[in-house]
Amino acid sequence: MMVSSGTGPSKGAVVRGTWLVSSTAAGVTEPTTFQLQGRQWDLLPGVFAPTYCASTGFFTESIPFPVGGSFLEVGSGAGVTTVTAAAKGCARVVATDISAAAVENTRLNAARHGLSDRIELYLGDVFDGLEPEERFDLIFWNSPFIDSGADGRPVHDDTRQRLRQAVFDPGYRAHERYLAGAGARLTATGRLLLGFSDLGDRDMLRRLATGAGYRISTLRTSGDLVRGIDYQLLELVPDDQ
Repeated sequence: MMVSSGTGPSKGAVVRGTWLVSSTAAGVTEPTTFQLQGRQWDLLPGVFAPTYCASTGFFTESIPFPVGGSFLEVGSGAGVTTVTAAAKGCARVVATDISAAAVENTRLNAARHGLSDRIELYLGDVFDGLEPEERFDLIFWNSPFIDSGADGRPVHDDTRQRLRQAVFDPGYRAHERYLAGAGARLTATGRLLLGFSDLGDRDMLRRLATGAGYRISTLRTSGDLVRGIDYQLLELVPDDQ
């Protein structure tokens, strides 16, 4: 059984996460577009806006996409990383998201960039919706790395609730499911990546990773590229490697 104790929610991280949710909810009230990495993208209300946070751009440019191989993104959001994986030559690209709005947003951007035939989309939490036999050369999740506490804050607005799922993971329960289920989804040489930051609870993540049989390796950090926050592209390496 995994140990799920850590240092607990950071007040500063929760405040920043709440600002991200509020800013996106107030700033995106109807379908719009945005520019990122030299491309134009569609954005729907209720989907996390990459324009309010640099994580999507940083992780998308940092991921070692398996050209000619298979790629799975958990939590595709607007679809920037998923579409980029297909554009960079991944032979098979699959994306999941717990939000129906995010799945539709990813579908719109796949169509916008002429890559609909290369991308499969599933509505579900973490690995839900995938066929049992599906395996991937690389799995990535830009995770909701802010722990809002064991129960989180009750939200009675559907749009804000969907946005909170993209920012907060109460008690790191979704992280636990990701680590527990990933091994069965990787090919023999497959790699498991996680988008994280210094706003997250690294101690809790380390405990969960250890319990699932992984050690954490840092592939890249944003450093001075992003003011006030350090984004971290992590690889979860099996203990037997």
